[in-house]
Amino acid sequence: MIEQILPDLYRMEIPLPKNPLQSLNSYLIKGDGRFLIIDTGMNREECLTPMMSYVEDLGVDLDRTDFFITHLHADHLGLTASLTRPSSKVYFNHGEAAFLSFSNQLGHIQEISRHYVQHGFPAEELELAWRSHPGYKYSPKQTIDFTPVREGDQITIGDYSFRCIETPGHTPGHMCLYEASKKIFVSGDHILFDITPNITMWLQLDDSLRHYLASLEKVSELDVNMVLPGHRRMWHEHRQRIGELQDHHKARLEEALVALQGGAKNVWQVAPYISWDIDCKSWDDFPPQQKWFAIGETMAHLRYLETDGRIQQIKHDGGVLFSLT
Repeated sequence: MIEQILPDLYRMEIPLPKNPLQSLNSYLIKGDGRFLIIDTGMNREECLTPMMSYVEDLGVDLDRTDFFITHLHADHLGLTASLTRPSSKVYFNHGEAAFLSFSNQLGHIQEISRHYVQHGFPAEELELAWRSHPGYKYSPKQTIDFTPVREGDQITIGDYSFRCIETPGHTPGHMCLYEASKKIFVSGDHILFDITPNITMWLQLDDSLRHYLASLEKVSELDVNMVLPGHRRMWHEHRQRIGELQDHHKARLEEALVALQGGAKNVWQVAPYISWDIDCKSWDDFPPQQKWFAIGETMAHLRYLETDGRIQQIKHDGGVLFSLT
């Protein structure tokens, strides 16, 4: 589906089959003889075919097209290498551009996996989890020549002039775009309206939840009439949604504290106490991939509580437990 939002600004809906996200919102902006595509979809034929159809329908010349990628997740970055041409620029946040290495993707996953096992994730389930992970299956398989951007950098295309805004939390270097004259905020996965962004543990970002909440406060100050999110519907009340997201994470923090009232637990043991929006009867019924996401988010919330001094880590039998202070 193609939707014209404003003059020379379009939303292209890229399907994500058999994925809870359902689809990606990719945005196209037409300029004077040049084009900008924001986020691309996964590196899979089910995404490439509709993208190429949209590009053709909108009269886009990929030889005159640049790209802005909000963050490293495969549903946003995956197709980029297939779409770029030698004349393309790929604007990408400097932080993730510095550590992202497609050649070392398996090594990165294995390093995270060791961390998860230490926090209680059963080793026999872990390989099933990461082998079904979209980041492993659908990321680009070749190196991309990024043009790194930082806070305050400007990207101008036609009548649109976007300012880069660093919003770490969902990923270590997540970056949004703000068009001040038109009051447009391209939020990537920083603010979503029908679902809540996954805030997980990152080896490259200590206390990711604290960073995320600070990034929400940061963008709440912007004057916004239209939010263009990475998934699902667009909306305009960004401050109202920020309040809802803040309340959501406060509730999860309280659930984690309740879990620890019965004694010290590892992350795997705390996760079933958290309210997850997934159609399963119990924690045991979660698919391995969803357990991966849930454990990462539980870990992020426990880290936040630990930094606040409300809980503490206990080293136990080669693993890590958490208890109330």
